[in-house]
Amino acid sequence: MRTHMTFATTTIRILAVALVAATLAGASQAAAQHLLIPMDETQQNHLRAYGLTFQALKNGDRAEWWINYRGGSFLLPDSPAMRRKAQLDGVTVIIIDDAAITVARAEIAKSNMDAIPLEKAPRVAIYSPPKSPPWDDAVTLALKYAGIEYTQIWDDDVLGVDIAKYDWIHLFHEDFTGQFNKLYLGFRDQPWFIEQRDRDMATATKHGYANVPALKKAVAGRLRNFVEKGGFIFAMCGATETIELALAAANVDIAAAFTDGTPMDPDADARMDWSKTFAFQGAHLEMNPGVNAMSDIDGHQVNVASRRQSLNTFTLFNFSAKFDPVNTMLVQNHRNVVPDFYGVTTSFAKARLKPGATVLANEEGTPWVKYLHGDFGKGSWTYLGGHDPEDPQHNIGAPPTDLAQRPNSPGYRLILNNVLFPAAKKKPLKT
Repeated sequence: MRTHMTFATTTIRILAVALVAATLAGASQAAAQHLLIPMDETQQNHLRAYGLTFQALKNGDRAEWWINYRGGSFLLPDSPAMRRKAQLDGVTVIIIDDAAITVARAEIAKSNMDAIPLEKAPRVAIYSPPKSPPWDDAVTLALKYAGIEYTQIWDDDVLGVDIAKYDWIHLFHEDFTGQFNKLYLGFRDQPWFIEQRDRDMATATKHGYANVPALKKAVAGRLRNFVEKGGFIFAMCGATETIELALAAANVDIAAAFTDGTPMDPDADARMDWSKTFAFQGAHLEMNPGVNAMSDIDGHQVNVASRRQSLNTFTLFNFSAKFDPVNTMLVQNHRNVVPDFYGVTTSFAKARLKPGATVLANEEGTPWVKYLHGDFGKGSWTYLGGHDPEDPQHNIGAPPTDLAQRPNSPGYRLILNNVLFPAAKKKPLKT
């Protein structure tokens, strides 16, 4: 179980209290050479702290991520502009001088902590439809609230432009098998569903594909190439499961029941090629088109009443900051036990994980995990199960989550960890 790291020495504590008590406007510039952004329980707005750090990088400044230090704190250059932004955003900052930094670095050096340089603002894209269905994407909400810039891309962009110009792509809760998350079972007559279906069919025709499943398989393949050549992808909800199924089914029609009503090939399971996937292997496909599930990858099966598992909490693992900095960055938080939340895909069955997948969080005593990461080619992928960390039930048509009311959300922090870690300078591993 992950343990909370201690604060710095008594000297640092005393200095920090004195500096926090000083007003931002009145502090001495000579003694205020950096801004420490604490990310423990003292932070007033964890989510916008990521945006403040992103802004510093966008300005061309260097920053540091002090992983496992006070919840994963950030060290930023001091400037009047950054102080004003911190005030406006409600972000708690500590004005810290070189002497205090030296003491903190000594504490970091002898503990399970590390100081990771952040070099440049990552170029972020969200794979999201032009008109999103009537529910919300947690990553889009997080980036907007934090103030992190992104570009919206969709199938035309993935198939027609060089997506290698982006460092990090988030995958909207899309069904890459082309079955629209089987929403046709309950929403086939809804105007928004008809519009979504017709749009995707028109896109498939435009690019020369016979149907939507063929289109989405091609998009999944391009995203796989993006990672293989050095990109980072992050996915939540149904996209985590369906991109894997689409990649494994490159030469198998697993959406026939949706496209023309014919039964699924009973040998489809045996003909899936799991060598093409990032995280999963050996999954059993849901053969019944009338059952709202894709496979047995998801442990919670929220849309199948007879299989649905209840929500609990999940626990973040404690990694070695110096030996495993990437996984450590991805789990930085002020809490190590987080309330669970449903999604089309809520969790990942342990029995379906590839050996190279690293578990970042699980629910102890269950056959599933919640949060995964792994390398693929020159890049990497991260999957977080569930739809919205602050909307446990994930009901279609529910109002969007107001992050101004949840600025300290530990679940949303996991999303934002993923946005910033591509900015980290790679360090040689200690041996």
